[in-house]
Amino acid sequence: MTAKAKFHVLYTREEISAAVEKIAAEIEKDYLGKNPILIGVLKGSFVFLADLVRHLGLPLEIDFIGLSSYGSGTESSGKIRLERRLRTQVKGRDVLVVEDIVDTGLTTSFLLEYLQRKKPASLKLCALTDKPSRRVTPVNIDYLGFTVPDKFLVGYGLDMNQKFRNLPHICYIEEG
Repeated sequence: MTAKAKFHVLYTREEISAAVEKIAAEIEKDYLGKNPILIGVLKGSFVFLADLVRHLGLPLEIDFIGLSSYGSGTESSGKIRLERRLRTQVKGRDVLVVEDIVDTGLTTSFLLEYLQRKKPASLKLCALTDKPSRRVTPVNIDYLGFTVPDKFLVGYGLDMNQKFRNLPHICYIEEG
């Protein structure tokens, strides 16, 4: 990224908050009477997951899994690495994967197949953002905040080389 790169707000913190509340209401309705385990995909989902669970008034558990396909660039390498394993048993459980972004679908489909082999009672996907224009592998998103354009996004957990996760808005970067 050059010194002339500009950040443009795509979604404000208020728009994000409204989307998180809407998603939480849908999840609460669908998981009423259940005790789901929410699996946050590290590192990007942690901000979204934290806000999401504060809006959920149902019993739940949280675990995290670490996957990587980016390395230090802005393009997916296509090779998925499992960097942090689950600590919780998911067999027979209602599992909800929480993602910051679904892009090519490679990482997400890898994760869903990995979890399906562990025989959960149910398996659904919640994503804050979806970039279908870059999809290589089909992915079904059960709960979605925003469909986004084919731009590199940062903020609200999304990063570029581990930077900018702390921005309160979702922004895209434009080289000047």
